[in-house]
Amino acid sequence: EVQLVESGGETVQAGGSLKLSCAASGYPASLYFWGWFRQAPGKEREGVAAMYTRVGSTYHADSVKGRFTISRDNAKNLLYLQMNSLKPEDTATYYCAARPPSSGSWYDPLTYNYWGQGTQVTVSS
Repeated sequence: EVQLVESGGETVQAGGSLKLSCAASGYPASLYFWGWFRQAPGKEREGVAAMYTRVGSTYHADSVKGRFTISRDNAKNLLYLQMNSLKPEDTATYYCAARPPSSGSWYDPLTYNYWGQGTQVTVSS
């Protein structure tokens, strides 16, 4: 059974940085497609970044390009989201997700099979 556990969320001031981590267990992580999503109160869950670890491809939403970076340590089964130049609009619960490589947009949460419990990121102005 796949298990995902996020950590690293906290309250930071605008312009600051955070690094989120997602610890995975239960399967060969290198075979999976990984994503970070976020959901703010009253809003839909949106894709932030994703990575296909087998080929090293990465994807980032336009709203975070140049500020956020997804990466992975396959040996440790850890997925990361480095977030720089944080803005108040980045405030949300951030989720780690995984799925087998398949068709479907990387940013569509409906295509992901496994989810963590989320970690709260609050950016104060």
